[in-house]
Amino acid sequence: MATVMSLFGTSEWLLFGLWVIALVWPIIYAIRHRTSLALSITVGLLLGYLVQVLSQFAFSNGWIGGWLWWDYVLIPNRISGAAWFHTFFSAGFLHSQSNATHVLGNILVIALVGVPLEQRLGTRRFALVYGIGLFGGSFAWYLFNLESGSSSLGASGAAFGLFGAYLAGWPKDEIPFPLILIRKWPVLYLALFYFAMEVYRAYSTLGLNQPSDVAHMAHLGGFLAAYLLLPLIAKNGPYPLGIEDGGPTSSSGERSRLNQIRSAMVDMSNVVDPWTAKGLEIPRAIRDPLRSLLASADEPETRLAWMEHLADAAECPDCQASLGVVERSSGPQIQCSVEPEHLNWPE
Repeated sequence: MATVMSLFGTSEWLLFGLWVIALVWPIIYAIRHRTSLALSITVGLLLGYLVQVLSQFAFSNGWIGGWLWWDYVLIPNRISGAAWFHTFFSAGFLHSQSNATHVLGNILVIALVGVPLEQRLGTRRFALVYGIGLFGGSFAWYLFNLESGSSSLGASGAAFGLFGAYLAGWPKDEIPFPLILIRKWPVLYLALFYFAMEVYRAYSTLGLNQPSDVAHMAHLGGFLAAYLLLPLIAKNGPYPLGIEDGGPTSSSGERSRLNQIRSAMVDMSNVVDPWTAKGLEIPRAIRDPLRSLLASADEPETRLAWMEHLADAAECPDCQASLGVVERSSGPQIQCSVEPEHLNWPE
C-alpha cells in the first residue's frame, strides 16, 4: 500500500503533527475534565480545518511538497480488504480548504444538535452515536461509488447521524436552531426537513451516484445508521426514549435531570470527608458547613449550595489550591482547581 506519508519531510511531519494535536487535544480535555464532548469535537474540527488552510498556504509557497491528507480521505476504488479501512473514519475529520461553509455548517449542527443529544445520552453513548453516523455516512457513499476515484471528506455523515439519533429517541424535544428564524424548533421538524432536503438533492444530482464534492448519500447513510441503532445504544441510558419534557434545556427537562441526579447521588451520611480520610484535622472554618452537608443534603440543589459554600471556605488538603464545584450525573462534586486528582469528592 503506497502512501503519501512515506514521502514526508520535516515540514510535512510538523504540519501533520499539528493537525493531529488540533483534533485530539480538545477531545482529551473534554474527557479529562468531563466537559461536553460535542463542543470539543466542534473545536477540534475547526482547529483541524485551520491547520489544513495553513498547509495550503505552505504548499503555495513551496514549503511543503504536496497535499498532506491523501492517505486519510475516502476513495472507494482504492479500498481492498483492510487496506484503507481507516479512511471510513479519518475522512470525517477533514474538510475541503476551498469550502469553508462545509466545515462551518457541520460545526453548527454538531454544536446545536449534539450538545442536547449528549445530555440525553451521556458522553459515552453520544460518542458511539457520533462514530456510527460517521461510519454509516462513509460506508453508504462507498457502496454507491464503488468504482469511483473521487475523494470524499467531511463530518456531514456524523452531523446527519445526530439528527437521525435525536429523531429516533426524543423527537418532541425543542432545541434552538437557525431554521428560517433562530428559535427553538421540535427535533421532529428539523430532522425531517434536513432528511427530505438530502433525498431531493441526492436524486437531483445524477440520481444517487454523485462524484461531486457533496456526498448526499453519505448524509443519508449517517442519518439512517444512527436512527436505526439509537434504540439499542440508548437502552438503560439516563433518559427513557420518547420522554416528553421539552428537552434538556427546558424547565421540565431540568426537573427531569435533577430527578435523575437525585436517584444516582451518593448517600453523604456514609461518606468520609477528605480531611479525615487523609488523617488531617478538619479546618475550623468548614466544620459547620461540612456537618450540614453530610447531614441534610438529600436534594441536588441543597447539596450544590452547601458544596459551593464549603469550596469557598476551604482549600485543597494536598496543594492548598482553591476548590471548585462541578456537576456530575451522580451529583455535584468538590474538586481541586489545579489538579482534580488531589481532591474529587465524593467519588
